[in-house]
Amino acid sequence: MSLKKTNAARFLDTLKLPYEMSSYEVDEEDLSATHAAASLGVDASCVFKTLVARDDAKRILVACIPAACEIDLKALAKVAKAKRCELVAVKELLGLTGYIRGGCSPLGMKKQYLTFIDASALQQEKIYVSAGLRGVQLVLAPSVLTQATHAQCEPLIKH
Repeated sequence: MSLKKTNAARFLDTLKLPYEMSSYEVDEEDLSATHAAASLGVDASCVFKTLVARDDAKRILVACIPAACEIDLKALAKVAKAKRCELVAVKELLGLTGYIRGGCSPLGMKKQYLTFIDASALQQEKIYVSAGLRGVQLVLAPSVLTQATHAQCEPLIKH
């Protein structure tokens, strides 16, 4: 089955960057990235969830971290050179990014936000990120994601 191009995929096309698309069965009861990893049959360490935060200066920040991990908001604030930050409310997600929970891609958002990717991505040959629709993932090299989002790779997770 051929997957319909998403805004995130079209964004990569305009940059002429390589990627693949992969899909899985969506479970409305479990929109987690760990569920996506299990459904795709891949290790959760190479599936990255996209989180959206706001810092004390009201800037929107995007963070991509491994599926099974928890974000360290202090670490995110530090790399963003902010005093503190917190995750935005789910109800704000669509308005800020153009995406819904469980289908939020770091690519092709309404605006280009400051983006950070957990440094562990650099240890992976390929990573999975949402293609902007529930049940559809983009498979790409970490360097492609970094290049497309102008992201910094930094340690962002709680250990």
